[in-house]
Amino acid sequence: MNLARSLGSVGGLTLASRVLGLARDMLFAQFVGANFASDAFAVAWRMPNMFRALFAEGAFSAAFIPMFNKKVANPEGAGLPDGIEFAEDALSVLFPALLLMTVLLEVLAWPATYLISLGFHGASPEQFAFAVMLARFTFPYLMLISLCSLLGGILNSLHKFWVAAAAPILLNVAQIVALLFFHTHEPLSTTRYQAISVTVGGALQLLWLAQACWASHVRLKVKRPTINAEVKRLMRLIGPAAAGAGAVQFNLLVSTALATGLLPHGSVSYIYYADRLNQLPLGLIGIGLGTVLLPTISHQLGRGADAEAMATQNRGLELALFFTLPATVALVICGVPIIAGLFQHGQFDAADALKTGQALAAFSIGLPSYILVKVLTPGYYARHDTRTPMRFAMISIGVNLVLNLALILPLQHMGPPLATALASTVNVWMLYHTLRKRGHFEADSRLRRRIPRLAIASVAMGVALYWIAPMTNPYLTGSILRRAGGLFALCAAGGAVYAIACLLTGAFVLDDVKLIIGRGTRNA
Repeated sequence: MNLARSLGSVGGLTLASRVLGLARDMLFAQFVGANFASDAFAVAWRMPNMFRALFAEGAFSAAFIPMFNKKVANPEGAGLPDGIEFAEDALSVLFPALLLMTVLLEVLAWPATYLISLGFHGASPEQFAFAVMLARFTFPYLMLISLCSLLGGILNSLHKFWVAAAAPILLNVAQIVALLFFHTHEPLSTTRYQAISVTVGGALQLLWLAQACWASHVRLKVKRPTINAEVKRLMRLIGPAAAGAGAVQFNLLVSTALATGLLPHGSVSYIYYADRLNQLPLGLIGIGLGTVLLPTISHQLGRGADAEAMATQNRGLELALFFTLPATVALVICGVPIIAGLFQHGQFDAADALKTGQALAAFSIGLPSYILVKVLTPGYYARHDTRTPMRFAMISIGVNLVLNLALILPLQHMGPPLATALASTVNVWMLYHTLRKRGHFEADSRLRRRIPRLAIASVAMGVALYWIAPMTNPYLTGSILRRAGGLFALCAAGGAVYAIACLLTGAFVLDDVKLIIGRGTRNA
């Protein structure tokens, strides 16, 4: 497999999904703004979104894909039929468990919402009841997206990466349709329809993946629960993997809960909008690399090609840093003008843009860490080790909680994002250090040479943006075409400076394009 080519397929579709998500957030900011209604939706959406990250992009795939690949690749077995039988056994246990969990969450929506919001600081009983109602609309998405993770894991194992990568587009389409055709002049009503669209989008995703599995001759049958040795092992792996893969999501959940309990109305929305933009490079690079690396490294280790697996991770780190370092610098320096150009319209005013941009800058400090977690954890999961990332994630969550409590009052809406960024950095350092100590990863000469050059190129771009950004400010308000033109000019200028700096420093050269397009990897 060619890493960059597969990343291009997954990353392109993920980018399309995130761009649609950005369009959805722009509409939401226009019709709802930053107030109690948007805070309530951010809380109601936090738990389903966390499950999406944990299962669809993390825990279930981390545990299921190596086991499914081993079944399919077993020379003494029946190949794909053995894998399908294992998937059916997993479904027989997963489906009733998810159904029971959904029913319990619907019944216990009030305490569940209270736990993730601390009851909302200063909210009236009527306002909190509205948040509980929104949560009941979104909770079924947890079951739907978890089932999607099973079908997506099968398709990724069959190297049909693009199918699962395209599924989130349907969720964004459902939410955009709800905003365009069901918005009203009343933010509470608009937010209600938006919550309903979350579950509708989940159902569309499940139908899309089921049809793709059917077309690939994978037709799972629902049968009575079967808890055999393989299913028990899968269940043992999922728990630690959920904690390991979900450190960032758990940290965001903690940050949201503390913000709702300790900060004024609107603060949760500032953090929500900032996180949505922060998710754009994370989705394009981190999720794409994580999706491709796990089955690739798992397959390489399965046939004893340890050197190939290490080379694959080196190239994964190189690609991650090539895209992430400039994105980090750009979002830190230009966070406020970018937010103004995207969201400052309708109910979302200049003060909201300023505070959201500040939260975005704090989040973006940890952007390399968020993405490197996706690159490093496959080195553990492909070796069936889900417990080590879990231990590190627990430490990261503890660090996040301490930093949140220390920073939230003096830094207000910037405190929780900065705490999340720093905690994620601690997590990455532990993951990297342990892989290296075990002999499972060693930075090759090419990677060691490229990292400082990429950093220099990113700093050069940042200096240029610092002087260019004020020139584009007049074009970041007004009509959507005017704002789009201003943002395009800002991004194009930064991209051009970065590209020139990469060539001048040797961080990335023209021959690398041929290498990426071609097959295989080489070490310099």
